[in-house]
Amino acid sequence: MATRFVIGLILLAAISIQTAKADKLLIPMDEAQADHLKAYGVAYWCLKQGYKVEWLLNYRAGSFMTDALPGIENVGLLRGVYYEIVSQAQVEQIAATIDAENMEVVELEKAPEVAVYSPPNKEPWDDAVTLALTYAEIPYSTVWDEEVLAGDLEKYDWLHLHHEDFTGQYGKFYAMYHNATWYQQEVAVNEMASYKLGFAKVPKLKLAVARTIKDYVSRGGFLFTMCSAPETMDIALAAWDTDIVPPEYDGDPVASDCQSKLDFSQGLAFENFEVSLNAYEYKHSDIDTYPDRRVYAPDPGSDFFTLFDFAAKLDPVPTMLVQCHVGTINGFMGQSTAMRKSLLKKFVTVLAEVEGKDEVRYVHGNYGRGTFTFLSGHDPEDYQHMIGDPPTDLSLHRNSPGYRLILNNVLFPAARQKERKT
Repeated sequence: MATRFVIGLILLAAISIQTAKADKLLIPMDEAQADHLKAYGVAYWCLKQGYKVEWLLNYRAGSFMTDALPGIENVGLLRGVYYEIVSQAQVEQIAATIDAENMEVVELEKAPEVAVYSPPNKEPWDDAVTLALTYAEIPYSTVWDEEVLAGDLEKYDWLHLHHEDFTGQYGKFYAMYHNATWYQQEVAVNEMASYKLGFAKVPKLKLAVARTIKDYVSRGGFLFTMCSAPETMDIALAAWDTDIVPPEYDGDPVASDCQSKLDFSQGLAFENFEVSLNAYEYKHSDIDTYPDRRVYAPDPGSDFFTLFDFAAKLDPVPTMLVQCHVGTINGFMGQSTAMRKSLLKKFVTVLAEVEGKDEVRYVHGNYGRGTFTFLSGHDPEDYQHMIGDPPTDLSLHRNSPGYRLILNNVLFPAARQKERKT
């Protein structure tokens, strides 16, 4: 009996020593990961608890590492996220690999406060970002015009813009849907908000909102948006001193010289574009490469884009934004499907492009003390999401490369303090 007791103590001591050494938890983000999207939620949960998380850029497709605490393991298990317990010796090997290769360690310090600019009325389409946040279990708040103009953006580190039309043209759906109930409700909700907030018409309200969001970025905010919002926000900002909106939308004609009066210095990312003045044309400007792109991307099988490979030690910011387990991603359409490269301002960084074409799908830039990142298209896992289609079930797309790009942006602000120090 005594012998068994001694052996038991020896085994217990050995286990304790082993546990003491294996004090890091690695969340791989390569093909070994069972649920890439939930993994971002686990990293966010760690930050919310006050734990530091290391983002290992380009190491196993952008893995996360933190202390191996029982609470973290339990969260990982409950959410179906694959993780590995690594010893101090393995941690040192990882550090040596990162030091020798095109990799870098970025410390995530604080969970960002997340907001989504989203309308109060139910629209007949879904938003990929809110789907991603909900599935990853990352909490967020919603804001709309009244909250934005009241200064509520100061509460948030990161802002996503729903598929908004900041020109006040309701997505240019007039030709096909102006008799549809949902379209008429959208017009009514926006006109009511415009009247309540003291604006003569909806385009004036949306311009004020766009300018407030731009100011939010200039003062240090992180802006991420998709689909029609990047294009229409820059159009609205450039058209601040003219009228580009046809009478079908705002009741008065466009200014005869509106194209020549566009002030491209006011926008964030685009310049030298031409706007569409036809109310019946499903197009805002030539920023969007549709319909030209139908020639080289006529169907899902021919539509894809390539992520750039950045030097992690020299360019950690764009490297963070392109972390993924694949380098080529299937394309997807939207109200604005892709961005014309030749119309980008010179300082904007291209994160992903269609090789050999005047088309980019993912861009990033600095404005003032903040940043903006634009990803084109509507839903990374629904090639042509139609009005009234059901929302994408992300449990069927747990390893989606396109949705990973969205969630890279959610964690990006957590690295801000360290990046500013360097």
